[in-house]
Amino acid sequence: MNFRRIFLVKSLLLLFPSVKCSVTNWFYVAVNESAHLSITAAGSVYDATWMKDRKRLLQIKDRKVKYYVNKEQCRCKIFLNGTLQIEQAVKEDSGNYTVTVYEQDGKRKAEEHIVFIVQGPVPQPVLSDKCINKTVFVKCEVKQKTKDETFIIELTQDKSKKIQKNATSLELHTRHSGTFRCVVKNQVSEKMVEKVIKCSGQLDLYLILSIAGGAVVFVIVMILLIYCIRRKKAERLEDDGGEHVAQACPMDSEMMVRELRQPPCNPTPRQQRVQRRPLPQPQVQQRALPPRPRPRTQQRTPNHPRERP
Repeated sequence: MNFRRIFLVKSLLLLFPSVKCSVTNWFYVAVNESAHLSITAAGSVYDATWMKDRKRLLQIKDRKVKYYVNKEQCRCKIFLNGTLQIEQAVKEDSGNYTVTVYEQDGKRKAEEHIVFIVQGPVPQPVLSDKCINKTVFVKCEVKQKTKDETFIIELTQDKSKKIQKNATSLELHTRHSGTFRCVVKNQVSEKMVEKVIKCSGQLDLYLILSIAGGAVVFVIVMILLIYCIRRKKAERLEDDGGEHVAQACPMDSEMMVRELRQPPCNPTPRQQRVQRRPLPQPQVQQRALPPRPRPRTQQRTPNHPRERP
């Protein structure tokens, strides 16, 4: 069976000697940089035609160059050896490029396919961490500029490494603290961020919140207790002051009553005359009478106060 297959392949090569196997290569370049797409076929080039996505760009034949597109929009040129140069590459230049080489007698010499990709620089990665129950949750994340943009992410911690291709984020869970490094790269650029993370003996978030809540409640209770004690103390002081005032008032009233109830002393003759003097009567209009003779006044003997038995 093997001899039959070998014989069949040799027969096909003899019948179609001009058929060559096509080769596909990948070519990456950064934005605003120049790219040179070369031909790997050996020997001189008589006729070479470059196409992008099955559309002709330019051709060199017998050292003469022919453009099928606008030269300024293409920003490209071809050398005598068939190499295609693209100046100040942009992402729109990405695509499938094909070059076909012919000999002077018109036979096809080679055909090569190149996947041309223009990439921009990778953004700065962001390394975040979270500690829960002594377990470190590390996440490396990159923000996309376009939806189709992907990166190669490497997240390492000491000797352990985790790699993810065609991704925008990568997570790592471990119980060991240390230095974590995140590397984000594509075919044309690379950026790195490094961070020391320690998660030994740290408490859970819910436990921390419960402790903080208990402390706040304790402080509020203490404030209310101090307020109640001071209020009771002020009320007692007010009650004691009222009792002192009440005790002083009855003593003053008793003294006043005693002073009013004291018996009067023996009146003097002048006081007796004042007491015996009749009260003024209302004046009644009377006829004027002739004046009467005044009786002679007799000297009165003073009344001496009687001695009490």
